[in-house]
Amino acid sequence: MNSTLSVIHPEAQIGTNVKIGNFVTIDRDVVIGDGTEIYSNVNILSGARIGKNCRIFPGSVIAAIPQDLKFRGEETTAEIGDNTTIRECVTINRGTAAKGRTLVGDNCLIMAYSHVAHDCILRNCIIQGNATQLAGEVEIDDYAILSGGTLVHQFTKIGKHVMIQGGSRLSKDIPPYVIVGREPVIYSGVNSVGLRRRGFDNERIYAIQEIYRIIYQSGINNRNAVKYIEENVPDSPEKTEIITFIQNSQRGIVRGYLE
Repeated sequence: MNSTLSVIHPEAQIGTNVKIGNFVTIDRDVVIGDGTEIYSNVNILSGARIGKNCRIFPGSVIAAIPQDLKFRGEETTAEIGDNTTIRECVTINRGTAAKGRTLVGDNCLIMAYSHVAHDCILRNCIIQGNATQLAGEVEIDDYAILSGGTLVHQFTKIGKHVMIQGGSRLSKDIPPYVIVGREPVIYSGVNSVGLRRRGFDNERIYAIQEIYRIIYQSGINNRNAVKYIEENVPDSPEKTEIITFIQNSQRGIVRGYLE
């Protein structure tokens, strides 16, 4: 159902059972999946790709051009997966030549007044709290939670099942399964509550805790800690995830208690 008070470009591809409120603008080169609901005063600009059964609340702007002076008008996209909710006044910019797209995955919740900058990659089941701001090319993996008012520096990577304290300022990579917070931000433990909610049993959680005790409380540097873990800790998907993340980190991981 389309409101007669909205402006919808005739070339926009709009699925079935899409609800569009008043004073919505939908530009050309836009795709909107079945069952999505777009509330009043939303702007969806060229390059938007929106999945099925999403909800986009008033004041949001999807696929505006990047706030990046290197942008030269290249054809890029801002992609939103299925079953994702975009709350009031969220801005999601499309990509640049760097990656060609900005991505917000399936089953995410992006809360009010948040910003997702150019070329960010957000995987699935992510919660981005109110007024959280992501700079360009940030990457966030599945089930991460960024509490309200978090600021994330460009190129930062955040691992799976991470919990970020509200008001944190992140400039280092955040490895999987952890909680970070305080001022300045440090590793504050394993996200055991979140992991239990996701079906991790105590044995898996204890194994993750042991790995992070070696990394953050053994007094040895990260390179030697990783080597020790590879040689002495039993193999598991979580071990592989943590080691791979640390080895691939370009910014270095968040500091711990003893640093």
